[in-house]
Amino acid sequence: MRKLRYFYLALFGMLLLSGCAGRKESGGGQTVNVYYLNKEETKISSEAHELTAQETGAQIEELLQLMAQPPENAENKAVISSSFTVLDAVSEGEQLVLTVDEGYRTLGAVTEVLTRAALVRTLTQINGIDYISMKVRSDPLTDRSGNPIGIMEASMFLDNAGDEINSYEKARLKLYFTDESGTRLIETNRTVVYNTNISMEKLVVEQLIQGPNNEDFYPTVNPETRINNVTVKDGICYVNLNESFLTQTTNVTSEVTIYSITNSLVELPNINKVQISINGDTEGTYRETIPFSTIFERNLELLQ
Repeated sequence: MRKLRYFYLALFGMLLLSGCAGRKESGGGQTVNVYYLNKEETKISSEAHELTAQETGAQIEELLQLMAQPPENAENKAVISSSFTVLDAVSEGEQLVLTVDEGYRTLGAVTEVLTRAALVRTLTQINGIDYISMKVRSDPLTDRSGNPIGIMEASMFLDNAGDEINSYEKARLKLYFTDESGTRLIETNRTVVYNTNISMEKLVVEQLIQGPNNEDFYPTVNPETRINNVTVKDGICYVNLNESFLTQTTNVTSEVTIYSITNSLVELPNINKVQISINGDTEGTYRETIPFSTIFERNLELLQ
């Protein structure tokens, strides 16, 4: 197996010595797109660059140097910043393993995904580098649920119409469905692969609407229900559903449906309470028994 090893601490020393020399372009090299964050850290954009280096290792260093320097477009910012340092880059066959320091863990959720997208989409343009994996020191990089990110390739990060990056990660959710009687809640763990452009709270509601995937559990929400939006403010999750939620298609009590949603959502660390509305309206009642104006808290008394 071909194995090349590069130390980015030394690379930063080169930066100090060479200034912006790494940005010089020469004719005849491969032209690539180097990706940067915008100033708001809501998307990435690219600048064309003609590689001057010929060898794989030197090209990796060249691109990492560029991603650590202010881009030419003043509306963008460097991907590798004071927040974290790339300590090591190891090329093993078609895979490049990047090792970063603990500062990487301080990146916000959106910034972290965009940073990965920029690194992967930039570095996989090097001939012979098709995959990227990342480590924080000696530990594999994980998502917010502690699941390893694993090997990444450019196709995982696609531009949609809004120029946002779509990335997929694994999450382990605790969901509450019901038993055959429809009067008790049953908790279950579900591992899902989700688009990181979707909030975790919306993901939870989507999974409840989708229903259980085990014959020992029964659905609590009408599968025709559609989500208008799900937002969180001051620890309260506001779930706005369409009118299909009012029609119950199974033999389940009102309390079980409401607390199936509530209990599942408050398992998330940023949510303490839940309010449900129908098309934004909280004036009515659910099945003539539970006012939508109520702000619900966890209820474990319904657990089987």
